Amino acid sequence: MFENLPAQIKVVEVGPRDGLQNEEKNIPTADKVRLIEALAATGLKNIEVSSFVSPKWIPQLADALDVAGALNLPDVNKSALVPNLKGYERFKEAGLNQVALFMSASESHSKKNINKSVDEAFVALAEVCDLAKRDGYPVRCYVSVVFECPYEGTVSPEQVTRITERLLSMGIDEISLGDTIGAATPNQVIDMISRVARHCDLDKLALHFHDTRGTALVNVLAGLESGISIYDSSLGGMGGCPYAPGAAGNLATEDLVYLLHGIGCDTGIDLDRLVDAGLLAQELLGKKLPGRYLGAALGKRQKGCPAVESCADNSGSVVR
Repeated sequence: MFENLPAQIKVVEVGPRDGLQNEEKNIPTADKVRLIEALAATGLKNIEVSSFVSPKWIPQLADALDVAGALNLPDVNKSALVPNLKGYERFKEAGLNQVALFMSASESHSKKNINKSVDEAFVALAEVCDLAKRDGYPVRCYVSVVFECPYEGTVSPEQVTRITERLLSMGIDEISLGDTIGAATPNQVIDMISRVARHCDLDKLALHFHDTRGTALVNVLAGLESGISIYDSSLGGMGGCPYAPGAAGNLATEDLVYLLHGIGCDTGIDLDRLVDAGLLAQELLGKKLPGRYLGAALGKRQKGCPAVESCADNSGSVVR
């Protein structure tokens, strides 16, 4: 049914940062480390572990340096969000591998999120990017609200294309296009990628979907058929955007991996261990997470199924 899909998919786990920053409960440092280690044990090779945004704005991640210092995961590409030069100095202390920058595709969201216009945001990004590239760090950049802004409505593909071209000219290695309020539909995804791809190699593009309206997985399929092989997701569907009203949780990593395995795409991720990590996250947060596969798998365990593996074939698809 699905043809010419990328054989190997890169999954970027953003739960420890994008997920936890939107949770009301503050998780102790040692528990954050346990969660990141559990994620690494699944085979995930790209994990965003924290943020160096001011603790005044994101108090849940005030312990970023302590978390980073406690990690011993040499086979994992560990990234963190870096907002400015002060944050970059803390990033360098942390001994992580990759700088993650962020900006918005709309003026209104940019001003709500970082109190800067889009042009002003570019100036701040360039300062950090120049230093990071000089110091030898790879840099990725999240671009929020690329399909729809909660304040302005539809964002034009031309605007996103201009931003992408400008980021590439700065030396950004990877650009993650974010459906921050989960408003996109597959036709919009295909159209956006076709336009941006005229100016950017597909292997430099990632997609970051939220599941607010239940379209995240079908949008992934649209992205796959358009040639995108990098996807951001969050364990259990944790997260959202505190500066985007109506932005429900991210696409759940387990749901993404289940889909990818089911259509023959390799991720290198152990789905059963991902469920273990999701169970740990629920215990730490003291609540049920919205990830659908997580809920189904834990339900089977509670009903006495010996193990998730025994109820699944090698692709991760449930055997009925």
